[in-house]
Amino acid sequence: MQAVILAAGRSSRFWPLNQCHKSLIKVMGRPLIWHTIEGLRKTGISEIIIIQGTKAVEEELKKYKIKAKIKYVVQKEPKGTGDAISQAREFIKGPFVVVGPHKVDLENYLPQLLEKFKKNKGKIILTGVKTDRPWDFGIFKLKGDKVLGIVEKPKKGKEPSDIKTTETYIFPQKFFDYYEKTTKKEEDLIDTINLFVKDNGAEFVLLKGETASLKYPWDLFGIAKILFDSKGFKNKIASSAIIGKNVIIEKNVYIGENTKILENTIIRGPSYIGNNCVIGNNSVVRGYTNLEDGILLGALAEIKNSIVQEGSHFHSGYIGDSIFGENCRTGAGIITGNRRIDRHNIKAKVKGKKIDTGLTFFGVVAGDNTRFGVRVSPMPGTLIGSNSIIGPGTLVFENIGDNMVFYARQEIVKKRA
Repeated sequence: MQAVILAAGRSSRFWPLNQCHKSLIKVMGRPLIWHTIEGLRKTGISEIIIIQGTKAVEEELKKYKIKAKIKYVVQKEPKGTGDAISQAREFIKGPFVVVGPHKVDLENYLPQLLEKFKKNKGKIILTGVKTDRPWDFGIFKLKGDKVLGIVEKPKKGKEPSDIKTTETYIFPQKFFDYYEKTTKKEEDLIDTINLFVKDNGAEFVLLKGETASLKYPWDLFGIAKILFDSKGFKNKIASSAIIGKNVIIEKNVYIGENTKILENTIIRGPSYIGNNCVIGNNSVVRGYTNLEDGILLGALAEIKNSIVQEGSHFHSGYIGDSIFGENCRTGAGIITGNRRIDRHNIKAKVKGKKIDTGLTFFGVVAGDNTRFGVRVSPMPGTLIGSNSIIGPGTLVFENIGDNMVFYARQEIVKKRA
């Protein structure tokens, strides 16, 4: 069987990390789409068609030795998911799997779907998981175990169920015949599935727990946790790494080539520290933290449950439950607020709308090349655009766009004592 990976689209809801396609964000030294390909390979699928918006995905993946036959196709305009799948039509030889590029947990459930397809050839295989926010997703309309269709983002109070689609499908080849019958719009995939189900039916698999989802930038926390937990790596310290005196390295820690861990530092797993990093004296790295290559963490710093892309540098301070793009810089004393005082869920503003993240721990998301002066404090759930500068001593209570300078004015008072 073949697989189609959908890695096109603008990733607009993924701002401020959408300088590249979201599938190219790295965790544990590899882009998310690489992990997805590995999951397909482990389930016996090695012929893959990747639909991309530009050639950036292809250029990145060619840096790695991947034991799969990959065909790259460019979707020139983001006309919808159905249109993206249709770009692969001329290369499809039979039934095929369709997945998002962030499905890093495929090996956990794809074998079950393939087995179900063998017993129900000619039908679509659909997957779902329960959600407490059905108005944000495509939701199944069910009658018992029978799939009647999918409703895209139903209005509150009119949800047909609490089960959302999970962007993992198995389609017979005649899927394309039904796609031709639909009106071409953003929801063309849902329309195609509904037409197909009406004539042919579908098989539905309810998955246990959450699967890898990547709509908003904070969804990366869940994906990183899936990868850390599923890889189950034991301590691995590269032979070229330099470990200073009195360093404590606990279980499930990866330390890459030529990385230096300076004196009196504590590394608590699960944590990944890439190649050519420096972790300064008396610092703490803990709990699901992912530091890609070339990260500098200064002395007297603590970083917890955070994801940092290549080349970013931090001085002293506290980075909690946060995500930083490539080549960011922070001055000494940065403190990321990562909890509300009332301990309620943290909300973030995306495209002008406040979204409940479902998280009670969430700091800041900063795009590539952001610069923070000394003693900056972003508040929980703030998003800061790429190439922006935050002045010293600034409290950040709101989102800051790309290419902005943002600082607090200080009133100077001079008078005799």
